[in-house]
Amino acid sequence: MAATIIDGKAIAARVRDEVAHDVGAFTERLGHPPGLATVLVGEDPGSAVYVGGKQRACKEAGMVPFDRRLPADASFDRVAAELRSLNADVAVNGVLLQLPLPDHLDGASLTAIIDPAKDVDGLTPVNAGLLALGLPGLRPCTPSGVIELLASVEAGLEGAEAVVVGRSNLFGKPMAQLLLQSNATVTVCHSRTRELREVCARADVLIAAVGHPRLITREFVKPGAVVIDVGMNRLTPEQAHNKSGLVGDVDFAAVAEVASAITPVPGGVGPMTIALLLRNTLQAARRQAGLEL
Repeated sequence: MAATIIDGKAIAARVRDEVAHDVGAFTERLGHPPGLATVLVGEDPGSAVYVGGKQRACKEAGMVPFDRRLPADASFDRVAAELRSLNADVAVNGVLLQLPLPDHLDGASLTAIIDPAKDVDGLTPVNAGLLALGLPGLRPCTPSGVIELLASVEAGLEGAEAVVVGRSNLFGKPMAQLLLQSNATVTVCHSRTRELREVCARADVLIAAVGHPRLITREFVKPGAVVIDVGMNRLTPEQAHNKSGLVGDVDFAAVAEVASAITPVPGGVGPMTIALLLRNTLQAARRQAGLEL
């Protein structure tokens, strides 16, 4: 069979259009737009590109961007003070600390300083706990984006067997929680998983997020499964067989022959992250204004 290619760019564009429309309504009602603050520590080129994309998307959606940049040698206390300042700023509805941080800084401890009501990345202990308990809260953007992609191809999650390859706090664990909330039966695999290929081959929905180029080959995939590739690995253009040099954790060409639907890299999961960040910022602004409880 030939898999349906899940167009993350198109789905993300729809979400962003919806958010922009709702931001207009919010601004008209409240007299001011939502505000999103990004905090970048250091000058990592990749992180700078990500932050720049978030700032542009914020403006395009009609929100106010707050761009905070600190030097690579900034102390824990200095970064913490910046986060607390943004927590206290009523014009700022969402606060995002760009990860990874320089090695001398503890990302988890600094993220925990962010006001949970403004935690648009959904990574503070409070929001992680709310997710685990199935209670309302801000959800991590990339896992939420994956749920949108699955809905776009009507992947029936209720009763389905879902396998998540990767157990990171940033993606794997919250992804598993969101799948459980959709009544899927979930297995989380990692570097110690025995017989990884056999476990993956049981999945109706297979989600790969381990940062290992083309780890998931055709033999890992059950015929007819929906495959979501969260990996983003940079190779030479010759190795990747494309101009960008980017490949995912899935051997796309081979797996597309057996899957029912699959995300490409790039153009699959990536665009959804910023789209859901914008939606989270609007949700946070509404709750802070008492419009969404």
